Amino acid sequence: MIALAVGVLVPVCVSMPVSAQTSQSAKHSISGDGTIQGLVQDDGGAPVAGATVTATGASTVIGITDRLGRFTLRSLTPGPYLVRARMAGFAAPRAHMVQVLSSTPASSSIALHRLDPIRGGQAPPIVPASIGVLGDAQDAARDEPPAAKSADGGDNAKEGEIEWRLRHARRSILNDAVDQVMVDASSAAAGERARADRLAGSAARVATSFFSETPFFGQVNLLTTSSFDAPMDFFTTKSLASRSVANILLGAPVGANADWTVRGALTQGDIASWVVFGDYVTRANARHRYNIGLSYSTQRYDGANFAALRNVTDGSRNVGTLHGFDTFAVTRALTLTYGARYGHYDYLNGENLLSPRAGVVFTPAAHVRLNALVSIRALAPGAEEFMAPTDMGIWLPPQRTFSSVIDGNPLVAERTRHFEAGLERDVTARTTVSVRAFSQQVDNQLMTIFGLQEPGRPPATAGHYFVANSGPLDASGYAAGVKTVIANRVRGSVEYSFARAERSPSDGLAYLVLFAPSQPFHERVHDVSTSLETDVPETSTHVAVLCRFSDGFAPRELGNRSGMDTRFDVQVRQALPFMDFSSAKWEMLIAVRNFFHDAAGDGSIYDELLVIHPPKRVVGGLTLRF
Repeated sequence: MIALAVGVLVPVCVSMPVSAQTSQSAKHSISGDGTIQGLVQDDGGAPVAGATVTATGASTVIGITDRLGRFTLRSLTPGPYLVRARMAGFAAPRAHMVQVLSSTPASSSIALHRLDPIRGGQAPPIVPASIGVLGDAQDAARDEPPAAKSADGGDNAKEGEIEWRLRHARRSILNDAVDQVMVDASSAAAGERARADRLAGSAARVATSFFSETPFFGQVNLLTTSSFDAPMDFFTTKSLASRSVANILLGAPVGANADWTVRGALTQGDIASWVVFGDYVTRANARHRYNIGLSYSTQRYDGANFAALRNVTDGSRNVGTLHGFDTFAVTRALTLTYGARYGHYDYLNGENLLSPRAGVVFTPAAHVRLNALVSIRALAPGAEEFMAPTDMGIWLPPQRTFSSVIDGNPLVAERTRHFEAGLERDVTARTTVSVRAFSQQVDNQLMTIFGLQEPGRPPATAGHYFVANSGPLDASGYAAGVKTVIANRVRGSVEYSFARAERSPSDGLAYLVLFAPSQPFHERVHDVSTSLETDVPETSTHVAVLCRFSDGFAPRELGNRSGMDTRFDVQVRQALPFMDFSSAKWEMLIAVRNFFHDAAGDGSIYDELLVIHPPKRVVGGLTLRF
């Protein structure tokens, strides 16, 4: 299967008519525009208000029914979705499949089975067994021992007080879990046990309610990844040894207006690493939309590559990040986004990185948007090993090692000041065109070098790379693009960009001249990038392809004066319906890519262009979505 993906998908991607995206290759995916509308009712056909409705598929969207039991789930990527509803006091039915199209809203009706009402629709209270300590006055009168209410000499006078209390003791929650409850004849001891039973029962009810009524969603990935230079190397010992990765995502709604998610990944081998990422995101219907999160990751290398131990004091690297952004709807036509990202990288000699960003979107007329962006982005060497993925990315823990190209030189972060202004217009309901102009000033532009052979030492494998700073540069240019939906099931985007760049002489520029001799001090860069996504509902297959073609790439080999090169990312997800159970879905994943940097709209245009001889990376495995 992997051989087929490498042999067929990669040539198709490389040879396909490339159209483009930004030079940053960033905005790969197309926003979903499918909708699910429906009604939630009980057994008698009455609407159920306040029920939580979840649609899980290519993305997860959660909604709440109104007083008439109606719900609408928007911004769904077209494809199959599992829809289910939950509500306290009702038995949740099985999730059912709904096919979402971008052209027409999909409909879904859900019937909830109301639980049998007891005592006016409430569950009976759980009363612990007790002797001597009783509830209210009515219970005291009813449970009065025979010595107090059998003065006429009836049958009750024939039994002792303790026997009568044992026979009339009320059941506690423990009676349902075990066969017998040991009861002390002491009234004081029984009262203490009664209070403990009530506390334990309350905690158990809260825990049970949390796990049974909270509409959790998430996925589990069991993956294997490997790297290689040439296609035939993948079948030889030249390729990097395969590594197993466990990856999990878990999330749930916070009330009706927000969601939280937690992601974690773990791998083990000569590079043992793990990473945890969590965020809190409010939904689009709020005036303020917050995106707050944090992450922590660590990498430890126990191998024998001396280059990998450079810039490391104790054999490990640790990274922690925080981010917070607010999208503020000032008016119906004006939206402001602002916030910052903070990162601490212990291998940067205590340097802390702060990346503020502010953007504005103005809608002067229907289907027309003016936007502007100002940002300062700090990028640490090797930061790609610790970042969370983009929408199309596959999240892996830090699996590759890196070091400075010169032994003893410290690692220095890159900083990019980015300014951008643009215009977008919706030509049709499915097609949007855009133009933009940008300007950048970059300090300590990073270079990434794979396959470097140092004198007297073995060459670095595909699992290790070197970094260097090529000095400052200024760049400015413009871009034009289009994104559209074709035949209701194919979503694509293409953008062409042109930039003029000027480099300043620096110590690090020597490495640029050595490894990328085609790069002059002044140059023009033409870039064409494209993305393509499609769903095949007949076979439950999802295919995503990213391609970038540019004449600004550093050459793959010394002496090659042409910088013409291509980067690609191909992902195939195949549903396995015969393995599904309940509301869970199984998928098989195969991905091949040679992109090194994930897309960043405000990153330097040279971040990917100055990645020299990147290896191909293959990821395969199983995904469980629920």
